[in-house]
Amino acid sequence: MNKALIVACFALSTLGAHAATIDSIISPTRVVIDDGAKRAIVELTGEPVYACGLKPFLSWASRFEGQTVESAADGSAAISIDGAPVSIATLFVRAGWLRPAVLTDEAQASMTERRGGWACASAQAPFEAMHTSVDPKILAGIALNESAYKGRAWPWTLNVAGRGFFFRTREDAYRAIRHLISNGRSDFDIGLMQVNWGYHSKRFASPWDALAPATNIRVAEDILNENYRRTHSAVKAVVYYHSANPTPGREYLARFVKHLSQLDRGL
Repeated sequence: MNKALIVACFALSTLGAHAATIDSIISPTRVVIDDGAKRAIVELTGEPVYACGLKPFLSWASRFEGQTVESAADGSAAISIDGAPVSIATLFVRAGWLRPAVLTDEAQASMTERRGGWACASAQAPFEAMHTSVDPKILAGIALNESAYKGRAWPWTLNVAGRGFFFRTREDAYRAIRHLISNGRSDFDIGLMQVNWGYHSKRFASPWDALAPATNIRVAEDILNENYRRTHSAVKAVVYYHSANPTPGREYLARFVKHLSQLDRGL
């Protein structure tokens, strides 16, 4: 028997009394739900991340086909992960295939860790998404100076007294920061833009907040804008972000210009 196929913003009430399952996944924003009597296309809010194309997403998403659908706390379509309902949209955001309208912590992490579709995006893409007042190419060039790991800026980076550390997760980096602070240390830089905690801790709500990519970028923008107002020079604003000392400043600028050239070539 043919089943009717309808399009609906998901609510379990749109389907019948039978247990609903994921019939198929069309895209990061369209999922077909089947309750045995009819099927409904669930429209997820957000933008698909297609930097790697549709095929890799469909290959990844096929694991969820056939799984039982339940309702999350907010009423959205969810599946059980480790015994708790997790919305399908949240799963797609975490995995880097869906960009929500509001860049949550999970969205920022998936973007900057280059999960899913973000793996094929440019090194500039996170800065295009999260910048507010400074050219994203400038921010990306500085970040590649400050926190580059395997050719991309890495969000969970610390530099302690000149020695760089790259952590697997935000939680790991946060534990290291707490250890440093508990030992009276403030001579370290945090995050994508390597903002110095000793000089700029008051710009953040907390060390955890300092690691958030969007917050870290915003504070870096504030520093760059202040440098520009003081020097009336875009070049000096970038150089002074690192040091007002001419020698390290020149070296920093040379690396920055090299990164801008790489971004222009499609890094």
